[in-house]
Amino acid sequence: MTDVNIQVIARMKSDFPSKFGIPRQSGLVEDLRSTIIFEPEFRNADALRGMEGYSHLWLIWQFSEAVRQEWSPTVRPPRLGGNTRMGVFATRSPFRPNNLGLSSVKLLGVEQTAQYGTVLHVGGADLMDGTPIFDIKPYIPYSDCHTDALGGFADQTGDFLLEVAFPPALLQQLPVDKQEAALAILSHDPRPSYQKNADRVYGLPFAGFDIRFTVADSRLTVVEINKL
Repeated sequence: MTDVNIQVIARMKSDFPSKFGIPRQSGLVEDLRSTIIFEPEFRNADALRGMEGYSHLWLIWQFSEAVRQEWSPTVRPPRLGGNTRMGVFATRSPFRPNNLGLSSVKLLGVEQTAQYGTVLHVGGADLMDGTPIFDIKPYIPYSDCHTDALGGFADQTGDFLLEVAFPPALLQQLPVDKQEAALAILSHDPRPSYQKNADRVYGLPFAGFDIRFTVADSRLTVVEINKL
């Protein structure tokens, strides 16, 4: 196998300190806000000239917490309940030969900062805090949007959304600008696909808080919030 060296050009600053709870696809939770901070050698404002004209971007990044020496030709997609194996190249599993991720995010703003140079504020990203980014490309609607596209087995499975019971007294402990995102993340069922224990209390680390919850049938109930 031929080795190819690529450079990390930026890293993601997000509200997810770990993999647990990150949306399984980009764009599912539009209220998520993240910032792309470039590595020092790539903090050149000229490299972003014209960026403001686009509404969405493609990010090419690394599943840095899923790097393995060996790979498997089949994986168990969460969309199928974690019990059915599909070909790795027919899925978006993080366990891939090259551990590369591809995400489409909404560009919310380009900001010049004193500490980090020019940064990009984006919405709907599905990246953990600190994730290395290898490249950024503009999303081009006339070529990237395929209205007749088929979604394979992902289109043939049911709706995974949960009803979320988040007591107002607990929800108000979160910053106002994080509340809608937290509700949306929980509704997409952050549990691993193989864990369906109704008695188990799960913890979602998000935006500096540990959100504790249980799930019974299709209802998720938040029971406690602790500051991390």
